[in-house]
Amino acid sequence: MKAEAWLADRSDRVIETSCARIYLAGDTALKIKRPVSLGFLDFSTLEKRKWALDRELAFNRRTAPDIYRRMVAVTGRDGGFAINGDGPVAEWALEMRRFDADAVLSNQAERVDGDLAERLGRLIARTHIAAPPMSAESEIKGLEYAIASNAGHLRSLANALGAEPVARVIEGADAALAKQAPLLHARRKDGFARQCHGDLHLGNILLENDAPVLFDCIEFNDALSEIDTLYDLAFLVMDLDFLGRGAAANRVLNAYLDEAARGLPPSFWDGLAALPLMLSVRAAVRVHVNANSGNIEAARRYLAAAERHLATPTPRLYAVGGLSGSGKTTFARTLAPKIPGAPGAVILRSDEIRKRLWSARPLERLPAEAYGPGTALPVYEAMIEAARQILAAGRPVVLDAAFLAPGERAQAEATARAATVPFTGLWLDGDPETLRTRLAKRRGDASDADARVLETQLTRDLGALTWRRISAGSDVEQEAGEVVERPGD
Repeated sequence: MKAEAWLADRSDRVIETSCARIYLAGDTALKIKRPVSLGFLDFSTLEKRKWALDRELAFNRRTAPDIYRRMVAVTGRDGGFAINGDGPVAEWALEMRRFDADAVLSNQAERVDGDLAERLGRLIARTHIAAPPMSAESEIKGLEYAIASNAGHLRSLANALGAEPVARVIEGADAALAKQAPLLHARRKDGFARQCHGDLHLGNILLENDAPVLFDCIEFNDALSEIDTLYDLAFLVMDLDFLGRGAAANRVLNAYLDEAARGLPPSFWDGLAALPLMLSVRAAVRVHVNANSGNIEAARRYLAAAERHLATPTPRLYAVGGLSGSGKTTFARTLAPKIPGAPGAVILRSDEIRKRLWSARPLERLPAEAYGPGTALPVYEAMIEAARQILAAGRPVVLDAAFLAPGERAQAEATARAATVPFTGLWLDGDPETLRTRLAKRRGDASDADARVLETQLTRDLGALTWRRISAGSDVEQEAGEVVERPGD
């Protein structure tokens, strides 16, 4: 009897993948690497399998310490095996805590609503901030590696998937890579190449006790894990978008960006220019994974997604203003994913920017002096500067702020003119009693505005309001859809 058969005999279930076997018994899972060599990984010897498992334990304990326990040796020979016994090592195994497979997000993508998407984006950003950057001199080329690998796989699948769409995706990725090469190189020098998860799709995120847990990161090939942080995020964003969860994908991206602004180098906004390419590459990975698993129809749909993502979005500036309680953030979050160019527009919210400037968490209440005379100016300046960078990167932007002063509204319009992009200004109207009721019910939000703030706003002279007026009580989905269809109305 071999070690694998001995492990199977003492298990109640065995999970097999192309490069691993997982033996489940009680609350424990023992994972071994299969003795395979697939080019991008090599587990052909006992020493190489131990090397990979050691790294898998170390890497995954950063995000899932409660799941990844320890390395164990399967010792003995000829059927007389034991865990950590006295005999020779027959195989190495990674001991993990068994968890409910149904709790993996790929089995419940509908659970990724606004709140969970928000927490996911922020968790991933904090993980990236904590990860040490690679040396500025190192040649970290994970995206280039993936594009070349995808091309080889796609060419071998051209007969099954269609030669023309395969050629368009390969040629489009190569062209986009050539265009973005200076940016990607600059991002490596600026510290955005880090030890990332590498395989961050819904199938590698667990939801336990209503908290997301990132697990099963790539350990076997540094070219797939020492990558640009935004490329790491792109897998989850692409995954959600592909499954029709566009609003969740947009919320993940915007939560990530706000959190990333707290700890990543200030040039991180520039990387958004490469996001379409990154999304396309992630979709192309799914093409050959599904095709090689026999799911040709899914592979074709991923191929179409890979081609669609290569079409760069059209930058445009939207601004959503109104008194506190008028529903600006709800409207902005409904509007942003509808704007063409998955996953939609970047939202810059003044409430979140103010918290960043005060080094406060998004839901942490600020002291009264944070809202004193003159405190709005640096908030709007930071918002406008970020908008300039994002528009220059080629992405649409939605500004979410009160815009009570005519000068603030004029500044937003001037920003669009300077960037030579179209502008759409939206003003949410609401009767005072409705606004008071909404503020009284508000919980768990970045805004600190309360009834006293609203009463002060109601006494202000707002000046001439030339922006498109929208009733705060109207159908948000319908109104947002009409804004996208007729932004100039």
